[in-house]
Amino acid sequence: QVQLVESGGGLVQAGGSLRLSCSASGIIFSSSTMSWYRQAPGKQRELVARITSGDTTNYADSVKGRFTISRDNAKNTVYLQMNSLKPEDTAVYYCNAVVTTVNYWGRGTQVTVSS
Repeated sequence: QVQLVESGGGLVQAGGSLRLSCSASGIIFSSSTMSWYRQAPGKQRELVARITSGDTTNYADSVKGRFTISRDNAKNTVYLQMNSLKPEDTAVYYCNAVVTTVNYWGRGTQVTVSS
């Protein structure tokens, strides 16, 4: 059974930082592409950052230079370091794993950035 469990969300002032974690089980983590998505109220879910099994990363333009995705294969965990947070970063952040062609999702963690 695949499980993705996010943690690290919370309330932070604009300009602050948070680090999200996603712990994975039930998958061969080291072979999986891992991503962070977010969904703000009334908006579609969007890709924030992705890291492949080979550590290639890509980011949404809106977070480039502020967010960093990384992975620790020994801990089956992917991270999202978020710096210089803005109110528009407020959303539920979801962890995603792609195993062959199947997408798996966590339940999400709320990030709220106050102005």
